[in-house]
Amino acid sequence: MNVTRREIRVEVMNALYQYDLYLSERLSFTPYFEIEDAENIYDELIERLDFLDEIIEEHLYEYSLRRLAFLDRAIIRLAVFEMVATDLPIQIIIDEAIEITKMYSDLDDGKQHRFTNKVLDNIAKTRRG
Repeated sequence: MNVTRREIRVEVMNALYQYDLYLSERLSFTPYFEIEDAENIYDELIERLDFLDEIIEEHLYEYSLRRLAFLDRAIIRLAVFEMVATDLPIQIIIDEAIEITKMYSDLDDGKQHRFTNKVLDNIAKTRRG
């Protein structure tokens, strides 16, 4: 099966969204994956979740991670994971996160993708210079 990086990202994003949703209801969560690479990324990301959340929290000025919608939190977590765990170019990571936000989270006003862009840009500036 030939899959794109975006398809992998979307599957990981969905699993992260469900993870938060189940956790908020104090339910156990066992994700199901159709793409093996997505499962591997998810597992590694969950292992680093506290570290990733600390990075995100440091860059949410006058805001907190818990106030973010589950879906937006999932997209940002995945992008930050890619920043710290891969050698993908930062601009590709941010562009993909923005496009996924536009597809799944943006309301008609377009504010959410601008917010995501700002947070990720601030993180990128401190993470890779």
